[in-house]
Amino acid sequence: MFDNPFFAPSWNTPFEAPRFGEIKPAHYAPAFEKGLAEQIAEIEAIANNPEPPTFENTIVTFEKSGDLLHRVGRVFWNLSGSDTNDELQKIERDISPKLATHRSAIYMNGALFARIDRLFESRDTLGLDGEQRRVLELIHKDFVRSGAKLSEAARARVAEISKRMATLTTAFGQNVLKDEADFTLVLEAPGDLAGLPESLVASAAATAKARGMEGKHVVTLSRSHVEPFLQFSTRRDLREILFDAWTKRGEREGATNNLGLIAEMVELRAERAKLLGYDTFADYKLDNTMAKTAGAVRDLLDRVWAGGLSRAHADRDELQRIADSEGANFAIAAHDWRYYVEKLRNRKFDLDEGEVKAYFQLDNIRAAAFDVANKLFGLGFNEVKGLDLYHPDARAFEVMDKAGNPVALFIADDFARPSKRSGAWMSNFRSQEKLRGNIRPIVVNVLNIAKPGEGQPVLLSLDEARTLFHEFGHALHGMLSDVTHPRISGTSVPTDFVELPSQLYEHWVLQPQVLEKFARHHETGAPMPEDLREKVLAMRTFNQGFATVEYCSSAYIDMDLHELPAPAKVDPAKFERDRLAAIDMPKEIVMRHRTPHFSHVFSGDHYAAGYYSYLWSEVLDADAFNAFEETGDIFDPGVASRLKEFIYSAGGSREPGEAYIAFRGRLPTPDALMEKRGLV
Repeated sequence: MFDNPFFAPSWNTPFEAPRFGEIKPAHYAPAFEKGLAEQIAEIEAIANNPEPPTFENTIVTFEKSGDLLHRVGRVFWNLSGSDTNDELQKIERDISPKLATHRSAIYMNGALFARIDRLFESRDTLGLDGEQRRVLELIHKDFVRSGAKLSEAARARVAEISKRMATLTTAFGQNVLKDEADFTLVLEAPGDLAGLPESLVASAAATAKARGMEGKHVVTLSRSHVEPFLQFSTRRDLREILFDAWTKRGEREGATNNLGLIAEMVELRAERAKLLGYDTFADYKLDNTMAKTAGAVRDLLDRVWAGGLSRAHADRDELQRIADSEGANFAIAAHDWRYYVEKLRNRKFDLDEGEVKAYFQLDNIRAAAFDVANKLFGLGFNEVKGLDLYHPDARAFEVMDKAGNPVALFIADDFARPSKRSGAWMSNFRSQEKLRGNIRPIVVNVLNIAKPGEGQPVLLSLDEARTLFHEFGHALHGMLSDVTHPRISGTSVPTDFVELPSQLYEHWVLQPQVLEKFARHHETGAPMPEDLREKVLAMRTFNQGFATVEYCSSAYIDMDLHELPAPAKVDPAKFERDRLAAIDMPKEIVMRHRTPHFSHVFSGDHYAAGYYSYLWSEVLDADAFNAFEETGDIFDPGVASRLKEFIYSAGGSREPGEAYIAFRGRLPTPDALMEKRGLV
């Protein structure tokens, strides 16, 4: 296939972006196969080099290996998450175990590890700079944690587990996506739309039209449909149907049921950890994080859980009183919470979510995110028209520094569609590095906003506005990266540190200076009135009991499952029920991510025994924003400069605690977090 775009020596395109318009599903398999073969040859050349190992001929050469494999992989994995189809899903099922086997072959290559180990043992005498030493230590640790020091039999078993896990995690993610894509709530009877805001009605009509049901209204399992429907629909029966489908993704009878996959994954993770010398998978995973131990994680969870549970109980009682006052003859259930909390919001603050959404247009909120980046880091953003991207909804922006020098290409992919997995995330089509030259990153933010009807404005909820800022914080972490080595580029940091740049960035979305400039009414262009702005700011801790309980319960289940020692035999459904009962989970609240669709944890290993990371990073981000507030200027140049140097640009070049101390002068305590959530 000489016309395969991946085989071109370089992509002669604007910004050297992938040649999306030319890439077809048939191009991936041959590109993967060629990339695998090329990297194996490169690894063998390093491992069998007769010259003594040096940083240059071993570590640098290792970092440069697999260029084609990385190129095809970045495109494929981005599209398999954001715009998949049957062909891509088949390729994903085929290639995932092959890639796992390939990685095992590299990280268990005895001759290669011997060279790296020799360098590691003599690292004090090599004259390495700080970044080089960090890269050597991290790569050495990667090999050890992958089993390089194990016996031949143990290495073979770890490799077998890795291959099987690749198959299981792929199946898990595809099952969740299928459950989400297959479900529709068709609204066609009189009264089905009762209570729904105009923006959701328009989006449901557009969704129905796209699915060949013009004239009807369709609600999907996209969170941007589920959340507002549960908030506003006066039809309790329909709320229950939608909520049941939403919470039972991955648990339905049939081929997409994930419970068996979860049980096997938990068992395999525990076995792998034991082979590698750890008591549990949680011990293995946390050894490479800021938290270090399960005890440290639980100490934080327990402190926040206690405050959140108390607040949730008080809020539940208020919601029940509202329901009773309206003549409801039932106890508040999980599918009622958002509906009655919206009524409580109206009573406490005299506003509803729809009133706020009128001032939160997508383009304005993105402009706000760009403006904050300009004030903090001197970045400019110009939209690039006519660039051939992977989907018509995607938009591209050139990112420049103060002097007009190019920094990155940023892609925004905002709208929900059946071919996109749920949630929101940041990824790279290319990461920043300097080993192969001054490589500028291509960063993408993927959201799942409900697409409105033609000609209708795209209005965001407060949660969606925060999510946009959150993911853009991740994007800045990738775009501002300024390191030499790919191993430590951008977001290549421990899981419980990677959320700091994103969660910190959320703070700016509700700052008065930002709201005054960018919260404009979608019809009149008028700024948000001061009294409404004050209500929005006053709401920052509203419903935090619910938010804390639904999040912490998911983090507890993640930790509980992965603290099981081998052999970890578990019935996931019963385990979830029992563990939630043990922590007194209110029946009126459901985990934010129930086990059968907990993609953070079971679509890959990245957040397994690591979902707590959002809370750990929140301790950091609350304290970090205080650094700005203490100066009286939320854009203070000195604080912003340190933030850029030690957090956003540094990648993984330092230990996270060391990086935070360099920025802040000390490590934080949970006090600022508790105050931020209103739990004190």
